Amino acid sequence: MSKTAAQYEIRVRGHLGQVMRTAFPEMQVDVDGDDTVLTGAMPDQAAVYGVLAAVESLGLELLEVRQVAAG
Repeated sequence: MSKTAAQYEIRVRGHLGQVMRTAFPEMQVDVDGDDTVLTGAMPDQAAVYGVLAAVESLGLELLEVRQVAAG
């Protein structure tokens, strides 16, 4: 049984500079007001936790994690 990757949005407080953006090469990075939204397809929960670990290690304030419909 093959499972497709799920699309996620991860919102953090503040704007990420170019150097911090490189920590998330598999994610699209967009600014939304005072926050940054990381969007991308993740094949499994381990990938989600990997991105969240990077958010934590960079000292970013996590605001929201949500799975969204692809497209």
